[in-house]
Amino acid sequence: MLSKKTQYGLKALGYLAARYGKGPVLIADIAENKKIPVKFLESILLLLKQNNILDSKKGKGGGYFLAESPGNISLAAALRVIEGPIALLPCVSLNFYKKCADCNETVCALNKIMAITRDATLKILEKKSLQDLIDDSSA
Repeated sequence: MLSKKTQYGLKALGYLAARYGKGPVLIADIAENKKIPVKFLESILLLLKQNNILDSKKGKGGGYFLAESPGNISLAAALRVIEGPIALLPCVSLNFYKKCADCNETVCALNKIMAITRDATLKILEKKSLQDLIDDSSA
């Protein structure tokens, strides 16, 4: 299940994707339109900026905007920044691997099933981009 942080982050990214190329967007506008608490949104957007998904402009006419075209930013990349591992177990994670203390991965059936699950999930998330998060009403 996606955390509230990830849900809010993806909603904000969809909102920014719909406004790509139209200039920076104020945090307050995103928060109001997507019903996201401002303080929570600030921390999410800062995280996305620190990881080069977003950029920002300060001062009058400032705000946040996508660092590149929404079609060039995969959902997998955005999810990893906000949520962390896509895999459901640390022992099958590609980017956040950690051996399970109580398991032998070579014979563990759960490991094998979760690796298949990870691969299927990644196949979808790597093909989908922020462009796919644009709401029908936002276009």
